[in-house]
Amino acid sequence: MAVKLKRELKIGIVFILATVILIWGLMYLKGLEIFTKSRTIIAVYENVDGLVVANPITLNGLQIGQVNTLKFDPRHNGNIIVELYIKGDYPFPSNSIARIRSSGLLGSKEVAIILGTAKSFMKSGDTIKTELEASLSAEVNKQLLPLKRKAENLISSIDSVVIIVQMVLNKNTRENLVQAIDHVKDALANISHATFDLDTLVSTQRKNIAGIIGNVESISKNLKQNNEKITHIINNLSDVSDSLAKARIPSTIMQVNLAVKNLSNTLEKINKGEGSLGLLVNDQKLYIDVENAARNLNLLIEDLKANPKKYLKISVF
Repeated sequence: MAVKLKRELKIGIVFILATVILIWGLMYLKGLEIFTKSRTIIAVYENVDGLVVANPITLNGLQIGQVNTLKFDPRHNGNIIVELYIKGDYPFPSNSIARIRSSGLLGSKEVAIILGTAKSFMKSGDTIKTELEASLSAEVNKQLLPLKRKAENLISSIDSVVIIVQMVLNKNTRENLVQAIDHVKDALANISHATFDLDTLVSTQRKNIAGIIGNVESISKNLKQNNEKITHIINNLSDVSDSLAKARIPSTIMQVNLAVKNLSNTLEKINKGEGSLGLLVNDQKLYIDVENAARNLNLLIEDLKANPKKYLKISVF
């Protein structure tokens, strides 16, 4: 009896050990380790973009855990609650972000932890901020959208230009354009003709042109050689202009104007007969009497010179 009991005990212990090993193996295969410190962080997403259980959780590219469960929010708002199983005790700031992104070219998903800068840290059971990384096609569409809009605007502008060209280039306009091109051809032919004539003129007058250029060079050479003399002349002219500027020309001109004015007033008085000179000039009879008196005085003086005894009587006592 004791032997039988002992045997059943061994079988029980073996069964328990096998069960423990089986559970540990299953959890290990799932990435859940029993004897390692771990924590569970809650993340809420509107769209998990293909995330499934057992997808890795990474921090700076290093896997630190895996997705444990995914389930809809019991409040039926369409959100999805994801439990993130984190191994180790690496501290996460409370404002860290759990971002779903593609982990390879095949499109497999992972949850990348983007560390924040807060001073407080997350504990097991806390809810982390979330965001969804745009897919490659979404990024491409985002980058190509401005180019698409520009292309559409360009096509619209080209259509407008084509319509305008069609409206402008009607039959009359085309005929006018042909005439204008003909006129341009004629103008170019005239220019070519004029250029040929100019070349011919330059060829025939080359010696004269060379002589003119030589004369210009000679003049410039003389100017250069007489630079000091020219400078001296300019300085003299400057001194003369300074002297003229310093001279009292305005006052002199004013005095001359005053003298001319006085002379004009005097002549005006003479013309009006004012004063002796005015009477003499304007009174004809007075002028004749004065002239006769002067003539008689001259005759008297001549007679006195000729016959002094006639006028001088000498008495002897």
